[in-house]
Amino acid sequence: MEITEVRIKLMEDPGDRLCAFCSITLDDCFVIRDLKIIQGAKGAFVAMPSRKLSDRCPKCHSKNQIRASYCNQCGVKLHPERAYKDETGRSKLYADIAHPINSSCREMIQKRVIAAFEEELIRAQQEGYVCSYDDYEEERFAKLNETDSFSQAAENKKEDPVVQSEQTAETSSVSTGTTMNLETEDGRLLRVDSRSGHEANSSENRQDSGKRQRQETSSSTEDSFGDGII
Repeated sequence: MEITEVRIKLMEDPGDRLCAFCSITLDDCFVIRDLKIIQGAKGAFVAMPSRKLSDRCPKCHSKNQIRASYCNQCGVKLHPERAYKDETGRSKLYADIAHPINSSCREMIQKRVIAAFEEELIRAQQEGYVCSYDDYEEERFAKLNETDSFSQAAENKKEDPVVQSEQTAETSSVSTGTTMNLETEDGRLLRVDSRSGHEANSSENRQDSGKRQRQETSSSTEDSFGDGII
């Protein structure tokens, strides 16, 4: 078996223990991705691609990561020290997805990847450097949904104090109603209330009717009094 290609993606923070991600191609026909180059106490070493271990909740049987303190499904509290431990007493939190099964293969991968990593550090200092690692644009920014943009604009409009004052004025106008004076064919004025227009009109009609009755009574009295004098 031969490693025919190594691609390196350097991390932006030089002080981080995680120095880079890499992928290796075996015999120009098989690719293993997401190997990590980590800076250890004795120098850089290669970590195989791995996944986080999980177990099931005893109450709802849902899967949770070993480090989880509570179940993601039912919320029950989980024991903090439930991970398996190796011979040295360290908790086993990850499991390799792919890894060598003998020391000679591991040393070959280690040597080839570290050499490619050092060469990549030199190339990264050159002008016009372009990373050859294919991350499927995982570092790009996602596009916003147009409906979400409209929703955000609506939220901003609600938070605008000027718009809030206008909405409050409109609401107050609707709740209090609007009064209008209308002139009928016979010259009478009617007051119309948009909230209780019929009641206002009825009140005006009663008032006008009372006035007319008083005027008619006064007129008839004056006529009778005048007739008596004559």
